Amino acid sequence: MNILFAASECTPLIKTGGLGDVIQALPARLAQRPDCQLCIILPYYAFIKNNPDIQTEFIDNFSLQLSWRVQHVGLFRLVSPDNPIKIYFIDNEYYFGRPGIYGFSDDGERYAYFSKAVLESISRLPCIPDVIHCHDWQTALIPFFIHAEYARKYGHIPTVFTIHNIEYQGKCEMHFYEDVLGEPDLWKNALTFDNHINCLKGGIELADGVTTVSKTYAEELKYPFFAHGLADIIKRHEKKLVGIVNGIDPDLYDPVHLTGLAANYSANDLSGKAINKEALQKELGLDVNPDVPLIVIISRLVPHKGLELIRYVWEDFLTWDCQLAILGTGYPEYEDMFRKAAKKHPGKVSATFAFDSRLANRMYAGADIFLMPSKSEPCGLSQLIAMRYGTVPVVREVGGLRDTVPTFSKEEKTGRGFTFQSYNAHDMLDAIGRAIACYFDKETWKDLIKTVMEADTSWNASAEEYMKLYQTVRKN
Repeated sequence: MNILFAASECTPLIKTGGLGDVIQALPARLAQRPDCQLCIILPYYAFIKNNPDIQTEFIDNFSLQLSWRVQHVGLFRLVSPDNPIKIYFIDNEYYFGRPGIYGFSDDGERYAYFSKAVLESISRLPCIPDVIHCHDWQTALIPFFIHAEYARKYGHIPTVFTIHNIEYQGKCEMHFYEDVLGEPDLWKNALTFDNHINCLKGGIELADGVTTVSKTYAEELKYPFFAHGLADIIKRHEKKLVGIVNGIDPDLYDPVHLTGLAANYSANDLSGKAINKEALQKELGLDVNPDVPLIVIISRLVPHKGLELIRYVWEDFLTWDCQLAILGTGYPEYEDMFRKAAKKHPGKVSATFAFDSRLANRMYAGADIFLMPSKSEPCGLSQLIAMRYGTVPVVREVGGLRDTVPTFSKEEKTGRGFTFQSYNAHDMLDAIGRAIACYFDKETWKDLIKTVMEADTSWNASAEEYMKLYQTVRKN
């Protein structure tokens, strides 16, 4: 089966969040199957084009009609002889030769162009895809363009659309349909919602299969609190909606072999984890003490990550015998909150405001507890990475956190972490307290670390679910 992934980012070429990790890891796992050929197509951002470590080769160039516009399309391919996955780039200096990826006033036009350019590029690829897998609103218009303009040419190719986060929908003013898309009015209603053109809504309406990134999130999206206005649309199409939990590439987060750690370690020999903890405490200016539980938060500092809960229980939390280290960037109010806490509690609280993947790896490896109290979380990858390093998660039972972190029971010897249900600061505090109490029960804690490290957080099972979905949409 030939599968084409269309997305706006892919690790390590370009990444702003978990989407990039998925577009790297899921195709890599599918490509291990002898019956699969994988291609990925991305925008040729300036960040990629100007990177001397990324080598590409020119494939073709042509023109594309986007309403009244005639735009240039350059098609390039990544030079990577050892990679079984072919990676292609759509080049247009006007749309993608900018300092940054998202956040421009014409993002709707940029990704409408990209979506149509993907379809125009298919005939120039070595093989016609059997399935096109689209990701988030930036590629949600691919199913629309197939129906509205390419039905005769590519109507036989089914599409799968994955919602990684329904909060981001690609909303545009109504005139966008005529001015940018320029397609027959017959298909306008599929994109129209709340007096706007809504790209993500179009993907849900017109794709042959729709997925979200965890089973719980698929259920949550049927409720207004989680669906950001689209609950009724989701419920209308729930028969084609599937929740498939994300995984991680275990080789990228392997404490046995990863370079850059103070020491390597495994589930059967945890001595190196203590060495990493001591090194991390020194690096972050925390008191060096092997007997104090070190809690870390590695996150974008934004409201839906649940950071407001911490604000309400700071004083209670910091009276406990523990340390806290934060890594991330985001809203100034949260950065200021953590900055003040670090200044007020030197040696006990550390705050680093940066995007630093190497430091993140050292923090995952050196920490005892990983805190992720999200208000909403479609899947989350950080808790999976933390478990890979033997760092026990404390999470709210929401979205993918509920699916991947079953609550720990000492009596039944089950579970992988400590959880709480309500979006309530004191419920979170109780879960942290249970984790800290378990930490001081050394034998139980050691067994729990071994359990979380040996959990299967890979793409193996989820990749098989995607294959079943691809086969289903091809038959329909």
